[in-house]
Amino acid sequence: MRSRFTADDIAAAGAALARHALELPELAAAGTVAAYVSVGREPGTRALLDALRARGVRVLLPVLLPDNDLDWSAYEGAGHLVRAGRGLLEPDGERLGPEAVLAARTVLLPGLAVDRHGVRLGRGGGSYDRVLARLDAAGAAPALVVLLYDGEVLDEVPGEAHDRPVQAAVTPSGVHRFGRTG
Repeated sequence: MRSRFTADDIAAAGAALARHALELPELAAAGTVAAYVSVGREPGTRALLDALRARGVRVLLPVLLPDNDLDWSAYEGAGHLVRAGRGLLEPDGERLGPEAVLAARTVLLPGLAVDRHGVRLGRGGGSYDRVLARLDAAGAAPALVVLLYDGEVLDEVPGEAHDRPVQAAVTPSGVHRFGRTG
């Protein structure tokens, strides 16, 4: 489905997604948010990242490590993003370490789909599975929110025992809730 989207479709979806996401109580109350920079045909995150930063939220962005784990760095604006491996855009600032995500009150996750139980289908690299396991091991319980397109909230997706459900999905048409809030 994503392969049919044009750059204009992606930009429009990203703007709508940002409007809905910014209304989430999970983001309104967050001093620190872990997010990501969308690439390719993923739902656009740039408008959301810039709006959060303008609100004074500390936005942490991932930096992919050689073992597919994620380090984190603060988002300082689009001018501080550099092209990295696998076509990813990463912040060029100080690396804060994989544990920096523990400071996040909300974690915005990429995905391909989510089901009515909040089970998120990722891209298969395992990077965010490691992040979620790290959060669990530390006893951290940030709100987990996946950013998707309309049509990617499904009745059921394949899940595994280690999967941690998300509380919400934000799509261009609105917010979908699956469990606890804020």
